[in-house]
Amino acid sequence: QVQLVESGGGLVQAGGSLRLACAASGRTFSSHAMGWFRQAPGKEREFVAAISWSGGSPYYADPVKGRFTISRDNAKNTAYLQMNSLKPEDAAVYYCAADPVNYSADLMWDYWGQGTQVTVSS
Repeated sequence: QVQLVESGGGLVQAGGSLRLACAASGRTFSSHAMGWFRQAPGKEREFVAAISWSGGSPYYADPVKGRFTISRDNAKNTAYLQMNSLKPEDAAVYYCAADPVNYSADLMWDYWGQGTQVTVSS
């Protein structure tokens, strides 16, 4: 069982940066892939980024490539999403997810956090 708690959301001006964190409980965090997803009002939840259990092979959705960076620190049981050059269209609730097997952009991940709100003012 893995429990996930996101933090770091908030209000930022367009062009600014935020760093989201996802703290995981459980001994098996280091064996799980980690992902970040987001959901804006009236829209479906969408994939943002994912990283393997070892921290290698990160990949990103096209809208965030070159601006967002996913990373993890297995010693701290924490995953991160560094978001730079934020745009108003990045505003959403951001969720982290974990899975022992799935490493894809679909929504079939085993564990989800409650989300953290990111608001970007223009």
